[in-house]
Amino acid sequence: MRWGFEQTYAETLSGFYVPGVPDVAPAPALVLLNDALAIELGLDPDHLRSPAGVAELAGSTVPDDARPLAQAYAGHQFGQFNPILGDGRALLLGELIDAHGRRRDIAFKGSGPTAFSRRGDGKAVLGAALREYVVGEAMHALGVRTTRALAVASTGEQIRRERVEPGAVLTRVAASHLRVGTFELVRTRGSVDQLRTLADYAIERHYPELVDAEDRYRGLLGAVVATQADLIASWMAVGFVHGVMNTDNMTISGETIDYGPCAFLDRYDARAVFSSIDTGGRYQFGNQPPIAVWNLSRFAEALLPLLAGQTETAVEIATAEVERFYPLFDASWLGRMRAKLGLTSAPAEADRELVAELLTLMQSERLDFTGTWRGLSRSLRGDLDAVRGTVLDLAAFDAWQERWRTRLGDRDPLVVAAEMDRVNAAYIPRNHLVEEALEAARGDDLGPLVLLLDKVTSPYDEQPGGEAYAQPAPADFTDAYVTYCGT
Repeated sequence: MRWGFEQTYAETLSGFYVPGVPDVAPAPALVLLNDALAIELGLDPDHLRSPAGVAELAGSTVPDDARPLAQAYAGHQFGQFNPILGDGRALLLGELIDAHGRRRDIAFKGSGPTAFSRRGDGKAVLGAALREYVVGEAMHALGVRTTRALAVASTGEQIRRERVEPGAVLTRVAASHLRVGTFELVRTRGSVDQLRTLADYAIERHYPELVDAEDRYRGLLGAVVATQADLIASWMAVGFVHGVMNTDNMTISGETIDYGPCAFLDRYDARAVFSSIDTGGRYQFGNQPPIAVWNLSRFAEALLPLLAGQTETAVEIATAEVERFYPLFDASWLGRMRAKLGLTSAPAEADRELVAELLTLMQSERLDFTGTWRGLSRSLRGDLDAVRGTVLDLAAFDAWQERWRTRLGDRDPLVVAAEMDRVNAAYIPRNHLVEEALEAARGDDLGPLVLLLDKVTSPYDEQPGGEAYAQPAPADFTDAYVTYCGT
């Protein structure tokens, strides 16, 4: 069976990957298939559900036109440089052109050891694969740029991580798997010509408007800074904590990648950390923008040999482009936060203060992040206790709410509430619901997971019977919640 793969990465970037072969799954079985995404990619869902298709999704057989390879990259992990990382449990099969004319990578995650596995088994476990499927689809529905899952197939193996779990292979779809770490590897172990080839490939694939630009490498740096500024702003607006923002987990395309120890905020806390390995809080929620700047600085350093201009030094150019992050991030973040409050008139500096005061109130009152925004729209419809009933410092909240209502002016509250509900989700993958669904799935009950997917893929539309999916987590769960890399 041929999937229609093209192989531009393999053909263009020779020397920065190692061919690989997926392990044969002893008992492959389809767990989840993303039918809509399959159709978008030009694939036949009926074939993918057939025994032959399931064998392909589990890695037991490889499509005739696939060319499995493990990509090489370096990376700064928790601030420390590792000169060679690479895909230790992933294999790129090739690229498909989707229904919109976009080139998309198709890759396995968890299909067995590669040349970069570093004594690891290269496997994934079912819980982690399903988490990536659910959270990726939720992020997509929330309008956040993200990699997505085409399928999860179980392998019939038992894999030990924090516990023994069924083995699984996730088929991941991405605009590409080019990372900051890819550039770090080529910069440190390759030649300037190879760096230029990689940069040209990234430009042609992700920023084709720069192909004929005179300063196209400066343009590439600026474009990645801009797309990452907007991406991180979107994370902050929905309360997403990535958990492991190493440079090998920052894409050149601006997509969210690697849903390992990730989580969504329950109670608002700028210091929230959910990752079991982030003991120092480097990647806490409120630190995501400065970490993005740190990572982009490493990208700029990798590009230095290509950046020298006629009058400016390479360092001056790199510094100027990276320094654009905060103004771009701030504009994107403030725009999103104003929309969450229903503010559509010309921006005012007071809007920034209004948002900051609300977040301070959320922090001190330990308010549910997602529920508070939705509660504010309910208050405009007359449910005055939707948020007020959750706070202790009523004077502080009432003073804030009066300033907010004044800022809204004489607009119809019902119209404003409807606008707010279009950008403030009713449903996210709440951590306790994700864990409950994953635990059921480990026992072969996919019902809770399917119901959760139904809610989070229509996040803005309240559904009859969906009240439990919008409720905050129990207090004891929130305080104790920890996530793991898993795969």
